[in-house]
Amino acid sequence: MSDATTGIPAGTLPEPGSAESASPEPRSPEESTPGGPAPKGFSGRLTAPLLIGSLLNPLNTTMISTALVSIGDSFGIGAADTAWLISVLYLASAVGQPVLGKLADALGPRRIFLAGLVLVFASGLVGTLAPIFGWLIVSRLLLGVGTSAAYPAAMSVLRDEGRRVGRTPPRTVLARVSMAALGSAAVGPSLGGLLVALVGWRGIFAVNLPVALVAFVAALIWIPVDPPRGAVTADNSLRRSLDPLGIGLFSTALTLLVFFLLDLSHPLWWLLAPFAAVSAVLVWWQLRRPRPFIDLRMLAGNAPLARTYLRHGLSYLLIYCVMYGYTQWLEEGRGFSSGYTGLLMLPMSVAALVCSLLGARTKGIRGPLALAAVLLAVGASVLAFVGGQTPLAVLLLVGACFGVPQGLIGTSNQAAVQAYAPPEEIGSAAGLQRTAQYIGAIAASSLIALAYGRRASDSGLHLMAGVSAGLGVLLIILTFTDRALRARR
Repeated sequence: MSDATTGIPAGTLPEPGSAESASPEPRSPEESTPGGPAPKGFSGRLTAPLLIGSLLNPLNTTMISTALVSIGDSFGIGAADTAWLISVLYLASAVGQPVLGKLADALGPRRIFLAGLVLVFASGLVGTLAPIFGWLIVSRLLLGVGTSAAYPAAMSVLRDEGRRVGRTPPRTVLARVSMAALGSAAVGPSLGGLLVALVGWRGIFAVNLPVALVAFVAALIWIPVDPPRGAVTADNSLRRSLDPLGIGLFSTALTLLVFFLLDLSHPLWWLLAPFAAVSAVLVWWQLRRPRPFIDLRMLAGNAPLARTYLRHGLSYLLIYCVMYGYTQWLEEGRGFSSGYTGLLMLPMSVAALVCSLLGARTKGIRGPLALAAVLLAVGASVLAFVGGQTPLAVLLLVGACFGVPQGLIGTSNQAAVQAYAPPEEIGSAAGLQRTAQYIGAIAASSLIALAYGRRASDSGLHLMAGVSAGLGVLLIILTFTDRALRARR
């Protein structure tokens, strides 16, 4: 059993009924104060490269949005082609997060973190020097794989550091990792627009070169050398430990699902047959493996972790509907410029950052997640009544209603994964959490396409809002009925 209140991994708690379990160790002031110094064992030098690496994926996800038109003009292609620059990053990230998390658990997080930064640097070179559009697709593919190493590897590094110093990674440290992602996603469009204006669209790819280099040097110096990985030495076989067939089957099934979800307005129904077949083989293979890539028996017996993934994916489906669908309506439906739309979304970004800090100060997980679920449902309901004459104050309020949950969900679900996942599999567990998030993002894109068609309109916004409000109610039910979130040691 794990402590859902504090977010302490199960492997670090004393046995129930023991003398130690009667009174949990009190938190230090540093753990409860986001702005305070990091507790012993979690220094700024250790976390600095982890934070830099963690910002690369969300930064590149949003930064490309202001360069798509320029890229299309440069290569003489349309929006349908440039959209692949977004889709291929989501696909690579959705597959890469759990795969690289598993590699981090098996080979060591420092090695995987450094290897990911090498791929990021290579992607920057390919994109900066691209003579044809196909090179940009390859660059974004490399970028998706490379940046996918950062988050699961960071969680594994913090787990190893916690074992070394004999304490649990504090929520404040987890909040900083979450804030790195939130902050970079928030400034991405503005930074992208600035780079395109100053040096052209190639600057979007070139900016990854110095960032990856700084993170690589810092990680090489400040992240401790990986401790011996017991799973590999016990089997004396890396292949048996990593389950390459399981990884391949999972990647194939997820790729088929993503391609089906990418265009629900013209669904490729035939993809469901191979998806079902590959998924069935994947389940059969994972159940017979002694060390499977995805421990289905563990997930079946670990309902709190499975529900965490479901809540996380559903929450980000609603958040991404606003990040892309609402902003698109502000430009096409209300006629605001992209710069003015960015200013209107600023309260959402600020609220997300502030609430990420506040979420780190809470002692529990259920409270922040419950508040986030309610606000998502409320925000979606308000969107159902927004139109061409809606006052500016209401438009700002809608953004804030989605910004607060974004901050609370990030830190709280991180703590939930730390609490419910087996400590020896925290890297792959963290990767699956991000996979759920990216599937939510892809589903949101499909919902937006279905609602808007060729152009964002009031009726399309109301349709998207109505579906989102229904999903928000489902999220409320999932959160309030989860007994694990109410559990006390």
